[in-house]
Amino acid sequence: MLLVILALPALITLSFAVVPIPLTPLMVLRWVDGAPVQKDWVSLDEIAPHLARAVIAAEDATFCEHFGFEPEALRKAWRSYQRGGRLRGGSTISMQTAKNVFLWPGRTFVRKALEAWLTVYIEALWTKRRTLEVYLNVVEWGPGIYGAEAAAQYHFHKSAANLTARESALLAAVLPSPRRWSASKPGPYVRTRAETISTRAERLGVLGACIAH
Repeated sequence: MLLVILALPALITLSFAVVPIPLTPLMVLRWVDGAPVQKDWVSLDEIAPHLARAVIAAEDATFCEHFGFEPEALRKAWRSYQRGGRLRGGSTISMQTAKNVFLWPGRTFVRKALEAWLTVYIEALWTKRRTLEVYLNVVEWGPGIYGAEAAAQYHFHKSAANLTARESALLAAVLPSPRRWSASKPGPYVRTRAETISTRAERLGVLGACIAH
């Protein structure tokens, strides 16, 4: 039994190192609730580098440097929780990918523990490039909108490969709450956040070697 518990997630994770993710638990839950699922898997080469930079700048600036976990961010999130805040924050792109691909929405300790466990598998079995590619293809970007290609078509009527730096920053800006905020109809907060992300993305410069071919 223990062997199955350890081996099954590893085998599934290993298969997803090369196979596109067909569906995620969140997609299924949204579909059950009546929301259509719009997605179109594309390779990282078919996604504008502007978007990759903007998402890294917004979600995980040390993505190329850590091994799945960012200790300081986790400490800050824990201190906030101890002061009475919600169990949130501290998630790297690797952790968010584990959550999006394998788990259900929620902020319980059980789900966070599973997220951490699965992040170890992802870091061990995938390249950073693959992790970012999967994340950009499964993350929610609006009601029923999943992945960079569907998001680019829905919000800007173009392919993900042709997104501008500004459009990319707007998409990255709404990631914390994609069903509440809109990249194509941004309010003052989203516009301001997008400007901040643009500045951070420019500082990143050329994408790191960790996601190069």
